[in-house]
Amino acid sequence: MTEQNYEALLRELRQQEEELQFTNFTNETALKLGLALYEAAKHKGKPVAIDIVRNGQQLFHLSMEGTANDNNEWILRKNRVVTRFGHSSFYIGTYLRSQGKRIEEKYLISESEYAAHGGAFPLIIKHVGIVGTITVSGLPQAEDHELVTSTIRSFLSAHA
Repeated sequence: MTEQNYEALLRELRQQEEELQFTNFTNETALKLGLALYEAAKHKGKPVAIDIVRNGQQLFHLSMEGTANDNNEWILRKNRVVTRFGHSSFYIGTYLRSQGKRIEEKYLISESEYAAHGGAFPLIIKHVGIVGTITVSGLPQAEDHELVTSTIRSFLSAHA
């Protein structure tokens, strides 16, 4: 990927974070969004683990048939990236690739604890900020990210 391609993708990923924000987020919202993610993955025939956390509390978690405990570990590692850096795990991974660096080199944190791979997206409340994470694991990283963002986009449109 060229430097211009990285810059364009990073702009697109930042735009998603600006666009995909909630006005409020209740436990019931987490349930409805989690089920929407489940239905979207099921429709595509793709097994994933789904996780939604608000203020450190896990509000929704589902591991579809065909996933493994390893997916749950990926979720934890991706979520740490969002919590630490305030951007989607795909954004941070793309940024690191654009720099030719690994997370351990750039930030001196362990890749066994932090996974800068797509799939974890910040749960953002308008005029409040990041309050949690919305994460899937089980697909190639770009597909994990796309599943989360496209489902959030559809969910926000349907519940506006």
